[in-house]
Amino acid sequence: MCPAVLDAPRPAAPEELGFERIVYTKEPPRATIRLNRPEVLNAFDFRMLREIARAAEDASWDDEIRVVVVTGTGRAFCAGADLRSWGEELVGRPGEYWKWFGAFKDMHDRLREIGKPTLARVQGIAVGGGNELQMACDLAVMVDDAFIRHVGPEHGSVPAGGATQWLPVFVGDRRAREILLLCEQIPAPQAAEWGLVNWVVPGAELDAKVDDVVAKLATKLPQTVRYTKQQLNWWRDISWHETVGHARDWLALSMLGDEAKDAIQRFLAQ
Repeated sequence: MCPAVLDAPRPAAPEELGFERIVYTKEPPRATIRLNRPEVLNAFDFRMLREIARAAEDASWDDEIRVVVVTGTGRAFCAGADLRSWGEELVGRPGEYWKWFGAFKDMHDRLREIGKPTLARVQGIAVGGGNELQMACDLAVMVDDAFIRHVGPEHGSVPAGGATQWLPVFVGDRRAREILLLCEQIPAPQAAEWGLVNWVVPGAELDAKVDDVVAKLATKLPQTVRYTKQQLNWWRDISWHETVGHARDWLALSMLGDEAKDAIQRFLAQ
């Protein structure tokens, strides 16, 4: 396992990092972060959040890496937070939820501030925090038989880990409200039409499209790209930083309320 405190910002070989919830590979100019909990649709637990953050940090330090691809294993890109672990560990324990959300926030910050282009390879469904993860990337390619959905208002969790902040930027105010308040599936072609993803392709063509986008991004000037990305991030950053700390505290306290407890217990009973 890589030491907790490093002497300098030096990249490591992926096998030295001891990851268990993700598969992290580097094939310059590309690094790939692949969520690897297919048995729970790649839902986030605390360790996965920490591993994604550490992989993003490592990729940001590696000058041979020009592009970072984020993807999942199996039929889901990511289903958001692991509600089963929530039910066991976080409901009724606001202090523990506050810590968990801190890891979620740190993951997003490290990915968004990685200083290089990021590409979401959305090979399956993206639900809740999974859509927030793909929105945190600069570009996204999605398979044509997948969908995006938010379910927080049905499961007792305000979708304020990126969705309330970024959906109005991506799709406009009215569509953002439709997505978050109705909790309906958004098929891949509709997601592309609305601007949630850049490209939709058949599954057999997904890797070819990812390779094509990576190859184009890798030819760009890294310092110029980094600052271009920093400027583009202004719209996301201002809404994120103005709201996420408040969301962290409010959501933590909401774990004491009957609404969140009952909703999560109903989910666990399914």
